[in-house]
Amino acid sequence: MTVETPEIQRWQFTVADFMLMGAAGILAEDDRVELVDGEIRAMSPVGAAHGAVINRLNMLFVPAFSGKAVVSVQNPIQLDDFTEVLPDVAVLRYREDFYALAHPSPPDVLLLIEVADSSLRYDRGEKRLRYAQAGISEYWVVDMVGRCVFQYVDPEATGYRTERVLAAGDVCVFGADVSLPVGDLF
Repeated sequence: MTVETPEIQRWQFTVADFMLMGAAGILAEDDRVELVDGEIRAMSPVGAAHGAVINRLNMLFVPAFSGKAVVSVQNPIQLDDFTEVLPDVAVLRYREDFYALAHPSPPDVLLLIEVADSSLRYDRGEKRLRYAQAGISEYWVVDMVGRCVFQYVDPEATGYRTERVLAAGDVCVFGADVSLPVGDLF
């Protein structure tokens, strides 16, 4: 006698569903979650050292891009109808409304940065692929444990064509406005 296992049904949430969950109080504003392929995923808590790296990046980027781009810290980026992520830092095309009418989408993103202490595998794996597939032109992963920066450019469907690993003594360059000595991040 064969026992059939019932098929497990999954609900795939849209970004609109995700927003309604927040509005209804199902998800609190302080919940550290993001939506990936319709699944709500918990994010790692931000420790003090992780937050300090984000603050250093913010302090460098804000004056460099004042009036030219929007520097966004841990705010949503909608990659598609089923994925909305919360990168640690994003440099966005300048808009007069500062994205008050809608969250930024891939064409708005000039640079995304993830700071990784416990999430390095995820940030360099699945997130890197998703960002490349969405057409995010430049993506950095700041590796707090290895004390280096992985810099990805030239996105395509299978990932980024170019990867640079920058360590202490090297400089991350973004456009004409930012030259960041890697050692200064830690």
